[in-house]
Amino acid sequence: MGTTTPPRTLAEALRARGDESLAGLLRARPDLLNPVPNDITQLATRAGTRASVVRALEHLDRFALQTAEALAVAPDPAPYDTLLSLLTGDGLDDGDQRDDVGAAITAALPGALATLREQALVWGEDDRLRLVRTARELLAPSPQHHSPTGLGPTVTEATAGMSPGRLQEILTATGLPATHDPVSAVAALSALFTDRTRMAGLLDTAPVEALSVLDRLVWGPPYGEVTPNPTPPVKWLRDRGLLLPVSTRTVVLPREAALHLRAGRAHRTPEPVPPVVAAAAERDPQAVDRAAAGQAFTALSTIEELLKLWNGGGPAILRAGGLSVRELKRAATALDVTEPIAAFWIELAYGAGLLASDGETDERYAPTPASDEWLDLSAEDRWTHLATAWLAATRTPGLVGGQDAKGRALSALGPELDRSAAPDVRRRVLSLFTELPPGTAPDAESLLRRLRWERPLRGGATTSTTSTSTEGADLRSRLALWTLNEAELLGITGRGALSAQARALLEEGEEAGAALLAPLIPDPLDHVLLQADLTAVAPGPLERPLAETLSVLADVESKGGATVYRFTPGSVRRALDAGQAAADLHAFLAAHSRTPVPQPLSYLIDDVARRHGHLRIGAASAYVRCDDEAVLNEILADRRSTGLRLRRLAPTVLASQSDPGSLLEALRDMGYAPAAESAEGDVLITRTGARRTPPRTPPVPVPEG
Repeated sequence: MGTTTPPRTLAEALRARGDESLAGLLRARPDLLNPVPNDITQLATRAGTRASVVRALEHLDRFALQTAEALAVAPDPAPYDTLLSLLTGDGLDDGDQRDDVGAAITAALPGALATLREQALVWGEDDRLRLVRTARELLAPSPQHHSPTGLGPTVTEATAGMSPGRLQEILTATGLPATHDPVSAVAALSALFTDRTRMAGLLDTAPVEALSVLDRLVWGPPYGEVTPNPTPPVKWLRDRGLLLPVSTRTVVLPREAALHLRAGRAHRTPEPVPPVVAAAAERDPQAVDRAAAGQAFTALSTIEELLKLWNGGGPAILRAGGLSVRELKRAATALDVTEPIAAFWIELAYGAGLLASDGETDERYAPTPASDEWLDLSAEDRWTHLATAWLAATRTPGLVGGQDAKGRALSALGPELDRSAAPDVRRRVLSLFTELPPGTAPDAESLLRRLRWERPLRGGATTSTTSTSTEGADLRSRLALWTLNEAELLGITGRGALSAQARALLEEGEEAGAALLAPLIPDPLDHVLLQADLTAVAPGPLERPLAETLSVLADVESKGGATVYRFTPGSVRRALDAGQAAADLHAFLAAHSRTPVPQPLSYLIDDVARRHGHLRIGAASAYVRCDDEAVLNEILADRRSTGLRLRRLAPTVLASQSDPGSLLEALRDMGYAPAAESAEGDVLITRTGARRTPPRTPPVPVPEG
């Protein structure tokens, strides 16, 4: 019978994989497919490059990363048992808790190794485990830098270049017999440091102060500075090789000695089990769904209001791209929200393809043609469109107001807001919600701990702190906290818990989410309640044609569960300017009011309509004509008309050097209700111009790396 030769390279290890195992690697590492490799050798080469290995390490959970770090300080190749002992220690118990951790490590290690193999970071059988060379270079300690585990170089590495005489002096000080060459001297010193009994005997003779020095170095960093005349404790350690020189002023605790002091553990706190996401509150699932649906409706109303705000052409684009601070404040005031929340809504509309640049010479933001199609959808379909766009977007509104690497301010809709990790963090945060019972709101701190375990910061995996503040936090933690806030704004969560409609959206798709949301969204109303104080109350959401007409005829005074509209002479004149006649306005109000039309409102409409168009303004530069000479005499006598530079051309005609638009606004400010007319003398109907960009595609998420 023949024997199987173990693979000697990563390429051979990949070649030995089955098709299913190789497919698993490519699913875990899609970056290896761009472009498609020609063969296994090219695939292995690409998997071993520094950029590829760094990306793979960044996708490991904390225990898988700790396993890779332990393997980096183990012999190459390392047996499974050696790796296990580096994670669990040498068996000297620290109590029942230590036994529980050891059992958890023993149970979790096969899964961690499977993850490393899937990521093509480890290859070889269990008796000859090998970390890919680039990963070992990144994770293993060296004379120049220590390992993420806090371990330093080995005795062999630290004594490279040391004089043979100095090595013999160290052997003599430790009570070892002299040797004939440096290689055997280094081997004898390494054997002493790895022998538990002899090493314990050596440390028993150490001064207490020397042991204190070792305590400061044992968990890293293992380097320390010394003076030309070291203190007696440091001199004692240096004479016995427990501190080896790295330079004239720096010494290092060798790896073998540190492992003895650590009881054989590579990590101070191995974390084989992910932290549990704790519940902050348990709420009624139906109340959660209703609260989320209410917020979803608010989100739709806010986006609609933003589109209406920029309907005639939005703010100008900064030269460097994005929205100015002044325009962001203006939008926040119009939407009645804070500036960070306004930035979120603006970025959401942009990410969903509803807003874009118009591409003109005087470049401005404006709604896209897709926004009109979106407005025609049902409320639940509009919400799923926004939610899916948010989940996939790499643009990060939370960065607005901060600074980039060069100290420049980051603006809304600016070019520097993409963060490739954002979709992954959002999905993972919401997936942790789905692991909790319906109606359960997670504790933010425990959620952050879980996320840091799943994607630890390499080099700081065991020391990261937990805080629900974004100040000084790493990017993934900030993204997670922003996700919690944005999910609540968007109606994905309600009262801090995941809604049933969002759970269905995540697990089953848009149709399932829309189907659950539809019964919770109130049906639009076809009526309002007119009040005697010239207001109209909309007790709920209005049908779109009714809402659009009413927004022209009246001004929104307050929002909430019910929207209050106020009729003013200016708002009525705005409706008349849009081509409505007084009879049309009376008929509209009678048809859509559940209460009789109040007499003051009828009088207001008739009074404004009587005066509307009595004056006519056209282009001369501009002129004013009126059949009533007394009105023109009144205008000429008014001091406020001095700046218009009016002069009489005929008894019923005044000419002005102002343009027609300025003249029209000035006379309106003076209390008149003039109408514009065309060159043929017809009244011009001035509807608000809907400005649209050319067809635009939503911004493409930035790929990772």
